[in-house]
Amino acid sequence: MYRMEFFHVVNRGIDNRMIVLDDKDRMRFVHSLFELNDQMLADPNHRLRDFDPMRKRETLVAIHAWCLMPNHYHLLLTESIEGGISLFLKKLNMGYAKYFNQKYERSGALWQGKAKKLRIKKDENFHLMPKYIHLNPLDLSFPNWRKGNLKDPDHALDRLRTYRWSSHLDYVGESNFPSLIRMGIVRDSVGDRYAYEKGLKEITEDAELAQHSAILE
Repeated sequence: MYRMEFFHVVNRGIDNRMIVLDDKDRMRFVHSLFELNDQMLADPNHRLRDFDPMRKRETLVAIHAWCLMPNHYHLLLTESIEGGISLFLKKLNMGYAKYFNQKYERSGALWQGKAKKLRIKKDENFHLMPKYIHLNPLDLSFPNWRKGNLKDPDHALDRLRTYRWSSHLDYVGESNFPSLIRMGIVRDSVGDRYAYEKGLKEITEDAELAQHSAILE
């Protein structure tokens, strides 16, 4: 019987370069997360227009949480089929790099290499993983937050809600990209909206927890 395992996946631009330069790039990446998560698109020769639009999608992975940053991305994944993560990442990284290189008239590698993939135990600390992923945008406005130096957590979390390029808004009940994610079992761990937001604040107020988030980078 196939065992469900959770993986935290990170990939960065080569030489830490920017991988998105405007909102069109960001939307293209989000679109890729959805469209390329499809077993029928596992073959690079397949094209979307070849398929019946009414067919039921069969995913390669379940995306439980995600965050797109200017120079990297985070995903919390489980496989829908054996080998699904490797296949999905190959399609995602190749497809987006092709788009980016064509748009900006560049050539060569966009990514630093293979994505870093870390298996996450489903234990008492599992609820921290989606929160750590969703807190990443604080790096843009509050660069010292991981050191436990956040003076106004409420203000920081308010700012977090203005960043739409993650699944955070969906977790707080604001429909952002709901068709992209499958909260289910992760929601059971983080709790409802209020428990989830309380947990985010606790991380930003606890220097040890905030510093621990840095290991995911």
